[in-house]
Amino acid sequence: MLKRVGLAMALCAVAQVAAAETAYVTDSLRLGLHAAPDTSDRPFENLISGTAVDVLERNPNYARVRLTDGREGWVKATFLVELKPAAARVAELEAELLSLSEAATAAKTAQGAAEQELARYTAELEAKTGSAETIQETVERLREENGAHEARLEAYRYSLPIKWVIPALVVVLVAGFLAGLWWLDALIRRRHGGFRVY
Repeated sequence: MLKRVGLAMALCAVAQVAAAETAYVTDSLRLGLHAAPDTSDRPFENLISGTAVDVLERNPNYARVRLTDGREGWVKATFLVELKPAAARVAELEAELLSLSEAATAAKTAQGAAEQELARYTAELEAKTGSAETIQETVERLREENGAHEARLEAYRYSLPIKWVIPALVVVLVAGFLAGLWWLDALIRRRHGGFRVY
């Protein structure tokens, strides 16, 4: 039973928070926030025009509100409106206008810098167009020279007759084998006092 009562109270509290509507203090200079529901006591906070509050409950004359910092109290309901007062909207619009004006100034500065850079690149491109033709001629000449060098390399590659290469390799291998045997024989004789042990 206690769980059900606790659950019902929690649901009521959640429903009150969910049903809260946002309202703003009108252009009145100061609106007292009171602890008493009929605002008969001394206000513990003065709300200025444009202050946002959450309306928790309302009757014809008074409204219970919550501030953004979580404090709650009662105010006269006639001074609460759904739309922001003109002074608050004007201040927001002025801040937005200032921000847009600064952004426009920055954009104009960036545009001027981009135009100067474009002019510099255009001048560089015009200057390099003449040198591009010279580079093209140099590339063509180097290709021709490269072709001539490749043709000479091919001629040298096949100028050595293959019939001399194989006998030369055989002679080198046989000479290496014989030199290895002689060296091994000399090593064995030196180790065994001049005698062959094999």
